[in-house]
Amino acid sequence: MTTPTPPTPSSSSSSSSPSEDRPPVAAYRNLVVATVGFGLTFWAWNLIAPLAGPFGDDLKLSSFGQSFLVAVPVIVGSLGRIPIGALTDRYGARLMFPLVAALTIVPVLLVIPARHNFVALICVAFLLGLGGTTFTIGVPLVNSWFPPAHRGLAIGVFGMGMGGVALSGYFTPRMAKHGENLPFLVVAVALAVYAVLAAVLITDHPGRPVPRTSLATRLRQAGQLRVTWELSMLYAIGFGGIVAFGVYLPTYLKTWYELSPTDAGTKAAGFALVAVVFRPIGGWLGDHVHPAVVTAWALAVVAVCAIVQAFDPPMYPAGTICFLVMAAGLGASGGAVFTLVSQVTPQPQVGSVTGIVGAVGGLGGFVPPLVMGAIYSSQGSYSIGFMLLSDLALAGCVYAYGRMRAAKAPS
Repeated sequence: MTTPTPPTPSSSSSSSSPSEDRPPVAAYRNLVVATVGFGLTFWAWNLIAPLAGPFGDDLKLSSFGQSFLVAVPVIVGSLGRIPIGALTDRYGARLMFPLVAALTIVPVLLVIPARHNFVALICVAFLLGLGGTTFTIGVPLVNSWFPPAHRGLAIGVFGMGMGGVALSGYFTPRMAKHGENLPFLVVAVALAVYAVLAAVLITDHPGRPVPRTSLATRLRQAGQLRVTWELSMLYAIGFGGIVAFGVYLPTYLKTWYELSPTDAGTKAAGFALVAVVFRPIGGWLGDHVHPAVVTAWALAVVAVCAIVQAFDPPMYPAGTICFLVMAAGLGASGGAVFTLVSQVTPQPQVGSVTGIVGAVGGLGGFVPPLVMGAIYSSQGSYSIGFMLLSDLALAGCVYAYGRMRAAKAPS
């Protein structure tokens, strides 16, 4: 009679864990394609903001009118994330990404005939909001392909696609100098090429859970999770701050510091670029330190910088440094919050929760431009707006550190 041989260290039980934790090649392919698509559609989403000054001059708009113009795509893109996220849960990113990219071409081209009429331009800006919904397509895609130990960094890398705002701020006004319709034609062609490539290269994870319940039921279930609204509040401060400054910073710099539209757009692009770089850093830190702690520290930095800017420091060097550090804090907080999303949200509901969180985050970017424009029109100063930002960031810092460290995914 023989006795069973105990398993050796080279047995499958001990060697499978590393391979299971290593993302497959397809994960990186999907991450790259999704990030590129996110960047292009965000460029389209932000096409009007860098040209708000020239548009405002042509249409004789007030400061509030310009603020309203750049804010319209933000609110539509934000609210649109809720159904787009839920539809991604149901139909997958392989269908949704190329479809949304292709549909965004229509409003991009419609800006050309609409640019000389305020009402028509507002209607087109409304449709242009579609480009801002792709965030909630990419997050569930990336989340499904990467194991938990790598999700924070992967989602942070995907979040770098918001660098489309920086691309728009830098390239759009420069292209417009060579032809007022050139930026819209270039972006439309880029979106068409991307839609074809995405249809070929994006693949949904074979183990992706597909919900069978109705869209309304899934949104209601996601809305019933407490963490959905807690994460929404934090993301409204972090990502909302990035969106708000991305669309309004050119106007602020042109109005307060009297910069040219090109210089203002360049500096706004630099702000967005710093936020983009720090987003994966925030996600990576969230993988190694509790993401709620990272969020708290990042928002504390934002609060301090907002207070400094409220006192209207000179553009060089104090104002420039203040905005760049603020961008770093906002970017890191956005990456950390979505690391937290992946930890506290049930996998089948990631798309729906991401849709709600992304929508509220985008709405966080809709309100500040309107508030800033209204305050400047009535007070001739932006100080009150920056103090309000510091209050919100400090409140988010306290809540993230005091409450969200204990949050867990529902069983």
